[in-house]
Amino acid sequence: MADLKREFWDRIEDVRSGMLGIKGEGRLVPMSPKADDDAPGALWFITAKGTELARSVAAGPRDAQFVVADDGEGLYADLDGTLEHSTDREALDEAWSFVADAWFDGGKHDAAVCLLKFTPSKGEVSVTEGGGAKFLYEIAKAHLTDETPDMGEHGTVTFA
Repeated sequence: MADLKREFWDRIEDVRSGMLGIKGEGRLVPMSPKADDDAPGALWFITAKGTELARSVAAGPRDAQFVVADDGEGLYADLDGTLEHSTDREALDEAWSFVADAWFDGGKHDAAVCLLKFTPSKGEVSVTEGGGAKFLYEIAKAHLTDETPDMGEHGTVTFA
């Protein structure tokens, strides 16, 4: 069985988007995660200070949810954790990308830039191998052999 926690951190590095939101508020928004390569344990997001997410954590950390479904990386996850505003300039430098740069005229020094830190606590994680071709192969094989398709590993992961 795969070490799902390790697999999550290995694969999330190449994921370009997921859905992030405050737990219980019902609205998730597309965001680009950035994992800390040197010290896995948090995902970083860049948004503008006036967004709903930024306003939601202005008074302090909040319970949040991050959902990712990435066929290319074979990573599917629904994570609970804590979302908070961060002033960590080193983390902002690390998280900054050409995508973030497109949103802010003043670059990472723009006054509207807001760095968010999501620290997962637990969640459901699934990992698959081979992307779409592997999926189609497993489905075809199942029809021919009457065996259950091998869809990878799935389980509950505790991060903290």
